[in-house]
Amino acid sequence: MRLVLRGGTVVDGDGMRKADVAVEGDTISEVGDIAPRPDDQVIECRGRYVLPGFIDAHSHADGLLADEDVQRALLKQGVTTVIAGQDGVSYAPGSGAYASEYFAAINGPHPRYAGGGVAEYLAAADGTSRLNAAYLVPAGTVRWEVCGRSTAPADEAQRAAMAALVEEGMRAGAVGLSTGLDYVPGIFADTSEISALCVPVAESGGVYVTHMRGGYEANSAAGIDEIAGIAAASGARVHISHFHAPAEILHEQLAVLGRAGVDATFDAYPYTRGCSLLGMPLLPPDLSLLPVDDVVRLLADPAERARLRRDWFPRVERNASLGPEWPSMITLAHIAAPEFAWAHGLTLEAAAARHGTDAIDLALDVLAASRLEVNQVMAVRHERPVSELASIFSSPGHIGGSDGIFVGAHPHPRARGTFARYLREYVRETRTWSWPEAVGHLSALPAERFALGRRGRVASGWVADLIVVDPQTVTDTATYEQPLGEAAGIDDVIVAGQPVLAAGSLVDSAPGRAPGLGIRRDQTGR
Repeated sequence: MRLVLRGGTVVDGDGMRKADVAVEGDTISEVGDIAPRPDDQVIECRGRYVLPGFIDAHSHADGLLADEDVQRALLKQGVTTVIAGQDGVSYAPGSGAYASEYFAAINGPHPRYAGGGVAEYLAAADGTSRLNAAYLVPAGTVRWEVCGRSTAPADEAQRAAMAALVEEGMRAGAVGLSTGLDYVPGIFADTSEISALCVPVAESGGVYVTHMRGGYEANSAAGIDEIAGIAAASGARVHISHFHAPAEILHEQLAVLGRAGVDATFDAYPYTRGCSLLGMPLLPPDLSLLPVDDVVRLLADPAERARLRRDWFPRVERNASLGPEWPSMITLAHIAAPEFAWAHGLTLEAAAARHGTDAIDLALDVLAASRLEVNQVMAVRHERPVSELASIFSSPGHIGGSDGIFVGAHPHPRARGTFARYLREYVRETRTWSWPEAVGHLSALPAERFALGRRGRVASGWVADLIVVDPQTVTDTATYEQPLGEAAGIDDVIVAGQPVLAAGSLVDSAPGRAPGLGIRRDQTGR
């Protein structure tokens, strides 16, 4: 039986035109004026646009691909593929124990991955979800597997062992390597270590994806300098994660990479606040690297708390994004400890006042009670207007990415709103992008960048990952105050030729693929 999307406006990087789209198997078989057949399954698209499915270049749905609420949240935005393994920490290679502990408030535990390597992770994702998932080898996890809790530079033997794990992951179907250089253990990896790990990535045609060192914003130049050195030493192409900085700095630093001959892209989401582990800005890295039991014990020690207050928290005040106002800029999004559930959605300042303490003690109390499983929404000192974000998104190197984190009672709205917000605010309202340009940023360029095969176009012979968009009503509803609102205006989604969202309801199917597996097998990317 053939599936036909009839009467819509087809949009891809080549433009817009009225056309029907026929799908047979997992592939688009025809685009044009298609004669009906008696047994056609028809999706009526009049008044709506048919686009290639969006690719979320920075997702933290790694362990949640089978979660129906997460699938729905992404499909309602038009996302059909996620790039997992971000920020240098995820499950494979190894047992997955480190990611499940350290990134518990970011990725959560994985319900299917029981250890092994990238091949096992991808196999656990292939055919088990309505979403496609590609994977980056996480450099922090690789370092953990080889160096454990060491903060010392890796020696020659350790670098060779780490490079071998990266090479194995690339052969298994990974699309690149990720680093998280403000997280542990990535913060302890020096430039030469990262360069060595990027060599097998470059040889495989993959991408070096980096949460760069230094906190971004006004400190971006230092991170960019390191990226340029890594690219020069390894030959790897580069993608910068969640590049948040003033538009002037961002454009200037991208130009620095261009003059150095670095092939670079970046993702940036349409919000100015960030979201991460609470412990990332508020605990010293060498403390965070200790076993959780040790950290909890130390946080309960009055002498250790006094030391942190004296020696560490003045550095928090100098954070490029936060500054002295940090207690009022950090909102508690996920707290594992049930006794602090009342604090969800409150700033540290407000929660401390309610608790009758100060922000430092409140933060340390919450971290200890939750065994560090806490995440937060983090404001910046200077909220960027839509016009400045539009300047950033106008860069030809920009790719759509949400940095979506689904763990939490009061999460960042970007997990449920990013891609619909792109369409509402930067296509329909400000006209920063035309519809074909939006497809370029959200589908075509990420498919090309991450070598996802024949995705990102509505054309005969391409994989049928398709979305049907109402251009007049598509919108985000999630806000900082009400972050769980789902997107509207995208009610029909097809993955690998199978409807997964029909008239706004999930369809009982799991056609999602791990594209890297197919690319390594037959270069089709299916």
